[in-house]
Amino acid sequence: MNYDKLKLDNQLCFRLYAASRLITQAYRPHLDRLGVTYPQYLVLMVLWETDSLPVNDIAKKLSLETNTVTPLIQRMEREGIVTRTKGKVDTRQTIVALTEHGRGLREQAVGIPNCMLDLLCNNGVPEQSISEILPLLDELIASLKKKVE
Repeated sequence: MNYDKLKLDNQLCFRLYAASRLITQAYRPHLDRLGVTYPQYLVLMVLWETDSLPVNDIAKKLSLETNTVTPLIQRMEREGIVTRTKGKVDTRQTIVALTEHGRGLREQAVGIPNCMLDLLCNNGVPEQSISEILPLLDELIASLKKKVE
């Protein structure tokens, strides 16, 4: 029996996992300056686009469960980054909105994407490769969402 497909180096999932961990580590110094974690940064990026959203919409945009996002948002509220209020139309909904501090973090974060791109490009990854991988990842994500959800 041939077990080559079971080798760690032959696993797409491991490569994605390793890349994700390394990218998250590379973000850490930038996010430490903002005083947020990587998952909180993801929540911020969602809210910077809309200013406020129900918790379940934030979770959906991040492909996470609501019970995963809620503790992040609670911590962000304690830190003065967001507020939580009951929905006006549906009081069962919790609406998350940026505070002035949360909006201000956007200005501090504006250079992070370029820093990350520079980090990759300065370490041998051509910018074209990055541009080419994004649609492939989108395709992979869309395909898996159909199967998993």
